[in-house]
Amino acid sequence: MSKKQLRPIDTPFVALGPSGVAIRTRLKQLTPADGKVLCQVGEHLGRLASRDLALRAVQGLDHSAESWAARKQGLTAESSSRWAGSITKASHDQWALSRRCQLAHVQGLEAGVRTLLHRLSLPVGEKGSKRAPGGYRSKHEWFVKSRRLAVLEHRLDVARAEHEAGVVHVVRGGRRLLNTRHNLNAAELAEAQWRERWEAERWFLAADGESGKRFGNETIRVTPDGEVSLKLPAPLAHLANAPRGRYVLATQVAFAHRGEEWADRISGNRAVAYRIHLDVERGRWYLTASWHKPIVKTVPLEAARAAGMVGVDTNADHFAAYRLDRHGNPVGDPKRFSYDLTGSAGHRDAQVRHAITRLLHWTKRCGVAAIGIENLDFAAEKTREKHGRRKRFRQLISGIPTGKLKARLVSMAAEQDMAIVAVDPAYTSIWGDEHWRKPLTNPRRKMSRHDAAGIAIGRRALGHPIRRRTAPPHDDQSDRRGHRTVQAEPGTQGRKGTRPPVTERAHDARTRTGTTRTRATSASNTVRDARSSGTWVQSSLLDTV
Repeated sequence: MSKKQLRPIDTPFVALGPSGVAIRTRLKQLTPADGKVLCQVGEHLGRLASRDLALRAVQGLDHSAESWAARKQGLTAESSSRWAGSITKASHDQWALSRRCQLAHVQGLEAGVRTLLHRLSLPVGEKGSKRAPGGYRSKHEWFVKSRRLAVLEHRLDVARAEHEAGVVHVVRGGRRLLNTRHNLNAAELAEAQWRERWEAERWFLAADGESGKRFGNETIRVTPDGEVSLKLPAPLAHLANAPRGRYVLATQVAFAHRGEEWADRISGNRAVAYRIHLDVERGRWYLTASWHKPIVKTVPLEAARAAGMVGVDTNADHFAAYRLDRHGNPVGDPKRFSYDLTGSAGHRDAQVRHAITRLLHWTKRCGVAAIGIENLDFAAEKTREKHGRRKRFRQLISGIPTGKLKARLVSMAAEQDMAIVAVDPAYTSIWGDEHWRKPLTNPRRKMSRHDAAGIAIGRRALGHPIRRRTAPPHDDQSDRRGHRTVQAEPGTQGRKGTRPPVTERAHDARTRTGTTRTRATSASNTVRDARSSGTWVQSSLLDTV
């Protein structure tokens, strides 16, 4: 019987740190006049941004520096050169993001078509294997899937043609909010409420930073004292309440998080980008400041492994963590950090951040400076064509916040001076359950499959094999079969060789300490040493008279 071929395991690597920072604060105590001016500016610039994005989408792959300059020149007359630069850059970023999403959509359709073609080519009722699905259960299901194959092939042809032509579909304001317009009863919204949210999402109040300019931004300026002012577009210059066409808000802001870092940047006139947006549901205005930061050079992998590792298994509702020393031995009991991913997007994000914060604090108390985590990407693993009737499993893997988790974990760990070691997720759950779950289970410790997977992930991040060598069999407790402890340090001499006899070990110990034995050896010790050396010596009898 041929052995099952395992796919190659990728080498662990230290994830790069964050490349930017974003902080937010609330604009409190705004006057009605301030709110009216912000709404007018956002609405005017939003119309310009929609028009520019439409022009950028029409250009497609024919975009050039000359066309960009012409678009910017056309926007400058109705706003300003800096507002025009921010709008055109936002259009470029949105178009590029849509292209990446379009490519991912094409790849997902290709994976679905391949799976359907494979399953339709098999006889009805043929069983599948762990590596490939089998045929469909009935002729009716086979017929329905053949029709779905035709639908997916048509969608794939259209998506490929659009990708080759550079055609993208973008909705300013969000496609989800747009579709909510047709389901107002389910969303429990009136048409006026939806319209207010829709218009607020399509406003544009964002300005890129400029190094060397006063306080890092000439369009939206925030002074060290917290005064916020913005440059009004040319058609709205009559609303200015400050010189040079500027409007100063009747509020002072302060950043509670990273406030010192922000103040240091604007004091040095380094670039800081700002965005003002309205939360319609709460009726609050917010100011977001962001800037680029140089990517800190990651620590070498060996340095990250020096103090051990915390292996983390990511699940749909919790992190399963286990601490390992640098030799790969589990230390202590497993830890679980739960989170709830139901509710709004803000609630889910807060749950993930809270769980990551608890994980980082526990890791720091353990004295470990690195966390091993799977490099998960379920983009092609959650389709209905791949898993068929396993709807609950598709929902499970879809609920794991892989993208949000990686971004949050890397940025938050960098602030704690911790390294994130990404490992290949292949077979971690299977091998962890096989080799570590039963040996570590006792009446006082209940090991789950996820806890064992955390050990497997940590060992792979440390460079050790996941497999745990067992003790010698019960019928032979000697060292004749060889030394089997895989937890020994990789550099240990003879860690896989046989142990020397007892006499040789005792002789080596005396040689290292430089001492000699002065007490006479008893008969029982002589017999025991002789047995260990493989010979038999008759002990002398004491003469008693």
